[in-house]
Amino acid sequence: MRPSPLLTLLATLAALTASAQGGPSLEGGSRISVQGGWRHVSNSTFYDTYYALPENQGLARAPQSRGGPLGIGTFAYSITDLIEVGIDLFALAEQPQLANQPQLTTWAYGALLGLRFQGWLDIGPEGTVPFLGILTGPMLATATFKDQPPRETLSQAWGGSAGATMHLSPQWGLTVEFRQVFARGAVGRTDQKFGSFNAGGSWLTVGVNYAFPPDTGPASRSSF
Repeated sequence: MRPSPLLTLLATLAALTASAQGGPSLEGGSRISVQGGWRHVSNSTFYDTYYALPENQGLARAPQSRGGPLGIGTFAYSITDLIEVGIDLFALAEQPQLANQPQLTTWAYGALLGLRFQGWLDIGPEGTVPFLGILTGPMLATATFKDQPPRETLSQAWGGSAGATMHLSPQWGLTVEFRQVFARGAVGRTDQKFGSFNAGGSWLTVGVNYAFPPDTGPASRSSF
């Protein structure tokens, strides 16, 4: 019998909890991570909707976009050894092509609030912190055909993430993270009925991580 995704997630979180108990304390620590990478999205529903319009039936399909670049900045704080909260600021872009239309450019930016479950593994110079998370937040998606006014869509994005940070020193590390994000953005004028494109997709990023040491409390402060 194939295990359900929920059982798999619970088992993974249990493993993270066990690993956190065997390593240094993460509680009270914070970090800044700057990452860049690639966003992949098929957008098959968007293309199918466009080519199903009566005036577009029979058109030879233009090659589908293979995605586009994105950048993310993360600010996070560990409220316990197991739980980290943070915010991801992001921007992304893509240039899909539609037959019989000018060049289309889509981009989006916003902020995702994240709740990540983390652990600790004795891998690398200063250990590795794996994590799983859930994300949500506002996204402004924009689509514009060349020489035409843009169309903007503000929506609530949802997603999940999985990744790890390998610490090369007490402060510096390398982070790899995969995010699956769900959000939509409208295309064209309202009378054109082009439908909406996938403004989320699969995001794979790598970057540098700077960690701030945990606050050890009043005992670490000088008394006067």
